[in-house]
Amino acid sequence: MPEYGKLDANRNRAMPLTDTISREEAGALAPIAGRRDEMIETVIGWSRINSGSTNLPGLERMAGALAAAFARLGAEPGLIEPAPAEAIDAEGRLTPLRRGRNLRLAVRPEAALQVLLVGHMDTVFPADDPFQAVRWTGPGVINGPGVADMKGGLMIMLAALEALEASPWAGRLGYQVVINADEEVSSLGSGPLLAEAASRAQLGLVYEPATTPEGLLAGARKGLAAFTLVARGVSAHAGRNPEAGRNAIVAAADFAVLAAALNGAREGLSVNVARIEGGGPTNVVPDLALCRLEARVASHEDRHWIEAELARLAAEVGARRDLALELHGRFTRPPKPFDAATRALFEAMRRCGADLGQAIGWRATGGCCDGNNLAEAGLAVVDTLGARGGAIHSRDEFLITDSLVERAQLSALLLMRLAAGEIRPPAG
Repeated sequence: MPEYGKLDANRNRAMPLTDTISREEAGALAPIAGRRDEMIETVIGWSRINSGSTNLPGLERMAGALAAAFARLGAEPGLIEPAPAEAIDAEGRLTPLRRGRNLRLAVRPEAALQVLLVGHMDTVFPADDPFQAVRWTGPGVINGPGVADMKGGLMIMLAALEALEASPWAGRLGYQVVINADEEVSSLGSGPLLAEAASRAQLGLVYEPATTPEGLLAGARKGLAAFTLVARGVSAHAGRNPEAGRNAIVAAADFAVLAAALNGAREGLSVNVARIEGGGPTNVVPDLALCRLEARVASHEDRHWIEAELARLAAEVGARRDLALELHGRFTRPPKPFDAATRALFEAMRRCGADLGQAIGWRATGGCCDGNNLAEAGLAVVDTLGARGGAIHSRDEFLITDSLVERAQLSALLLMRLAAGEIRPPAG
């Protein structure tokens, strides 16, 4: 698969429209540039709403702000309750998770051609995080929570759709918008909604930030699973009768060492043992321990292999240590291959970029997003159509403000050409 190399950060600014853009396309695209300051102020306002994945009141405020903004497209957004989700708590129990409501909007659902546009309203910064303010750090650069990941991307999505609605081809294309509230925590509450929406579409567009400040897109993506091993042993006095105990910490450690040895066992496979929990006083044989780890894989074959291997190791260690080991977890982000249909969509995006004076490149990445889930549902997906910026998930997160106009024009041109029939939806 060809990988397009590193791009000059200054090459992808919003450029004057070239002579390869039709008069009708130019008429719909040009107003985006005139809205630059409005777009920046909107992103700043959204960034000031703390919408960490666990901050349900903040997510509700963010959902309300987004519903008001996206209602300009002519359809009433709905707020969809999350599906039930669970996680293993520190006592080894399955515990319900609380997730925010997800926004959904459908425009022209009767149209033959349907596109699914996906974004997320949550950030990784909880309500009590000290990173709450937005500031300018230099000409054309703002720093703030979620400015790139992905409140800037939501603004780009909205501006592109408004440009489509102003074009002569709008009536030929229908679309759904899904903006979920738990992407940063694996979309457990929104996964069924994404799958159902994908079943009605021919292709997917996701507004995660570009993978580099220069604007590279993500091509193939690895799949991701989070696992928790629960070791249940037998407590005993560590001095009087240790032989009566079954040490859960030692069993979890055995499993952790064996699991870590699988790292690199297949090309592209990574296993990260991240945490062991449990134990107590040193004079008590511990009867409970947890081992938390993740696995990332490049292929569906490796996905099934690592699931089977971890289950095998849990059974072996449990039998050897004479205690119960339970392995919980699954692939919430399946691998996203760079198949022929996805390649065709990327090439169409590259041609649109060239006509706008934007150099569009891509590369494979180990990161995951909702694009993985849409690919699993059978869609060709471009999932880094959002802002240029960087340092996401940190207090140095930044957005290059010129990219709001630039990337909105890119998506708008793709949508208009899909509606006009100049670009055909790739066959899956």
